[in-house]
Amino acid sequence: MAQRSLEKKIVVWAWLFVTPALLFFTLFSFYPIVNAFYLSFCNKNMISLKPPVFVGFANYVKIFASPDFWNSVRATIVFTLGTFIPLVIGSLVLAAFLTFRPAGSRVLQLIYYSPAVLSSVVAALIWKLIFEPRGIANQLANVIIMSSGVDFKWLSNGVMLQISTMIVYFWKYIGYFTVLFLTGLGKIPRGIYEAALIDGASRGQTFFRITVPLLKPTTVLVSIMAMLQCLKTFSTQYLFTQAGSPLAPINVITLNIYNTAMRNYNVGRASVMSVLLFLFMLILTIIQLRFSRSEDVSY
Repeated sequence: MAQRSLEKKIVVWAWLFVTPALLFFTLFSFYPIVNAFYLSFCNKNMISLKPPVFVGFANYVKIFASPDFWNSVRATIVFTLGTFIPLVIGSLVLAAFLTFRPAGSRVLQLIYYSPAVLSSVVAALIWKLIFEPRGIANQLANVIIMSSGVDFKWLSNGVMLQISTMIVYFWKYIGYFTVLFLTGLGKIPRGIYEAALIDGASRGQTFFRITVPLLKPTTVLVSIMAMLQCLKTFSTQYLFTQAGSPLAPINVITLNIYNTAMRNYNVGRASVMSVLLFLFMLILTIIQLRFSRSEDVSY
């Protein structure tokens, strides 16, 4: 009897602690998702007091027939692949370098991770100054190619503008994902490396034949997190376009959603793009969960 009473008290206290988080999630996450699904089938003007008008799949048909939407898909894919691949590879190599170079690694970790604590807006503003015609980016590029006074038009040329946004995200998040890889590397027993070195394996062989295979769960996690982070990009593109940069090359889906809802006041079409982006990210999350289960390794 006393055992049951204790169990009931534990359950009551558990619900008391969990309820605020559930309410917060329902109000700020679950309800907006459900509401976006509903509004994607309706015509709704952002500044109108009229209730939404149900139109079925009309918004989906218009979105899929819109060249602007497909340009946003292209811009999102280009940015995601152009940022995701260097981000994952760069953070893995950097983590391996810090692992095998213990002297001063703590200080280097702090330096590499520091951009991650900045907000995306602050990071974009910093790099906007760097990419100005008289900024450091032009000066450094001129030194590298041994030229003088060349303006690479980081914020005006379409291709350079896409590269600029990729650089900002790479700089901001490489330290964060390096820390995740360092955590995964810390779980690999040092004895495995010592045995490999005794057997005559080189540093390169131990990296590709021991480190990379044993890091598969961490690599899958980092890959999906990096991919989702790239798909959610918004602040950099928004601030660059507000500074006068052309919209089309960097009009990613999130920026298109914002402009469609907040400037064109078309909540229905913005909700369609939100739903499509959500479903794509959900599919990636499911893939991550399946891979994380199947890629477990034993030492």
